Amino acid sequence: MGATGAFPEGPASVGVAPAEPGGLLDVLGVAAVVLDSAGRIALWSPQAEELFGWTADQALGRFAAPLLVAPEHFDLVLHLFAQVMSSGETWAGVFPVRHKDGSTRLVEFRNMRLLGQQGMPYALGIATDQATLREVERDLALSVQLVAQSPIGLAVLDSNLRYVMVNPALESLNGLSAAQHIGRDVHQVLRFLDDTGAVASMMRQVLDTGRPLINHFIVGRSPTDPGDEIARSVSYYRLENPAGRVLGVAASVVDSTEQHRAGLEAAAARKRLATIARASAMVGTTLDVEKTARELADILVPELADLAAVDILDAVLDDRQPESVSPGAPAVFRALAVTAAYPTDAVYAADQTGHIGAYAADRLITQCVTTGRPVLVNQVTDTDLQHIAAEPRGAALLAQAGLHAYLAVPLIARGEVLGALDLCRARNPLPFDPDDVVLAVELADRAAVRIDNARLYQNQRRTALTLQRHLMTHLPPQPTGLEIAYRYQPAQVSAEVGGDWFDAIPVAGDKTALVIGDVMGSGINAAATMGQLRTAVRTLAELDLDPAQVLLHLDHIAAGLEPGFATCIYAVYDPHRMHCVIALAGHIPPVLTRLGRSPELVELPTGTPLGVGVAAFEQTTLQLDTGDQLLLYTDGLVETRDQPIDTRLNTLLDLLTEPQPTLEATCDHLLGALRHPHDHDDVALLICRANGHRP
Repeated sequence: MGATGAFPEGPASVGVAPAEPGGLLDVLGVAAVVLDSAGRIALWSPQAEELFGWTADQALGRFAAPLLVAPEHFDLVLHLFAQVMSSGETWAGVFPVRHKDGSTRLVEFRNMRLLGQQGMPYALGIATDQATLREVERDLALSVQLVAQSPIGLAVLDSNLRYVMVNPALESLNGLSAAQHIGRDVHQVLRFLDDTGAVASMMRQVLDTGRPLINHFIVGRSPTDPGDEIARSVSYYRLENPAGRVLGVAASVVDSTEQHRAGLEAAAARKRLATIARASAMVGTTLDVEKTARELADILVPELADLAAVDILDAVLDDRQPESVSPGAPAVFRALAVTAAYPTDAVYAADQTGHIGAYAADRLITQCVTTGRPVLVNQVTDTDLQHIAAEPRGAALLAQAGLHAYLAVPLIARGEVLGALDLCRARNPLPFDPDDVVLAVELADRAAVRIDNARLYQNQRRTALTLQRHLMTHLPPQPTGLEIAYRYQPAQVSAEVGGDWFDAIPVAGDKTALVIGDVMGSGINAAATMGQLRTAVRTLAELDLDPAQVLLHLDHIAAGLEPGFATCIYAVYDPHRMHCVIALAGHIPPVLTRLGRSPELVELPTGTPLGVGVAAFEQTTLQLDTGDQLLLYTDGLVETRDQPIDTRLNTLLDLLTEPQPTLEATCDHLLGALRHPHDHDDVALLICRANGHRP
């Protein structure tokens, strides 16, 4: 008998594959002991030595009972041994066993009878430490329950990435039963994901490196509803047995769809707020209706639509009181802006900028302004196209462009419908959702107020310009002894028209009164004040008063007006004496250019502005020779926000040194060099050249 013991008759040889250490049997330390019919130890495994402490040499051939059992348990052990040997039944149970070191431990036994080749009976005992067995049982039971009842999807895949185990939670997440998982690889099971190759690559990396991959985020389509997007947080771990042999990959899967959707909604909300903030900064940068409409369309494309158009009711732009369009009645619109996110013929389906068109009651844009509510069509049909486009050709262009969603939003300011905003989606595959409608309404409301402000401003500006031009009648024919030229240019971006004016008035004795003035303030009131002062000047000029006296009378008149402050130059040229008497009321000095000399600012007593009521004015006489030029102008010609006034005056003098063929050309030259499109003030200038006495 060898060191580990053997059957005296020897068991039949069986071909087996070698087992790697570290398996469950190694963890349990299962010991095998064989007794002959007399109860002597005939086989003693290495695990028996580890469990009981006795070596094979110490145990083989000895009676098992005295070696392993306390004396008080002899009778019970012999009874059980006899029962197993006589009946052939298996006995299983826990029995206290004595260790070589004298301690007692509980051991789980499985005893059964064996027969040798000659029919000799043996008793086989398989034993393991009860505490170790119970620990393994508890761990196994806990693992099974955790896996089965966990709300987290769990799976085990072998080294070929084929499923060998899934829990019910993962069955639900993947929409497949356990049987539909087992034996299949990730490409076959996870077909609803956007990229199964990436998932397999991550698992393979975990297998190769042993480094776990934790909380990786993946997105795909729902396995039960391909139209719905899902999100998963997955973690992968390499599985090894106690000896370190790689068994496969464990996967845990958490459904994070709700968090994903919440994140998308939060991102969309931030994006909407950013769009509103950008619109607040970029829409309405000027008081120009058309530009404001273009700014609105530019914000909406491609942020909210592929194609956007802004149409205003024509009555609104004509300064007629906005009237509600009655249901069933047509509406007349003027197109202000059309913008596309990319080059497309669909822009020709909309009315072109400036076009005025009558829209029938069945048109969607008409319904929008009639009801004052958004009109949404998220599945545009051929019939819908006929009610969106201006004409059949336009409907064909929209169909060709792939228009599938349409939204019309009313432009409402101060309770009045001004027009509508048209939004179309073609390349953008998504329909307009409720959040899109809310955003479009918010942007339309904000833009409508600014469009209305621009409209009101432009209407008031037109009124003021009309009044101003009416008051500033054409100058008389060229006066005696003078050649004159003049210009008036209103501000391009000012909130309102100013009160600048100029005049050349015939006076007795072939004399000419030259006037230029600037009423402080702007708008219709300033224009009205300017008209009253201009009329007063013409009346006073007929009295042939000295310039200082005229300004004194004007000062008293201006004190009773609103606004009542103005600056003014009043000069009288006498062609017979070839001199000019001039007085200033707070105005910037004129420029005198004499033949052969550089232009210069005329040094005159400045005086106080008209309307102060306590002023005294002084007058100065200038001698003018033939060819001398005198330039009168308002501060809009030389004042800017970014340059000192002295710098601008020097620039004016430099420009006047450049000879021009005519006085008209000189006016154009000065305005072209000194004025800019964004100037905020009106300008008036009057230039005269002495021609000598005309008999």
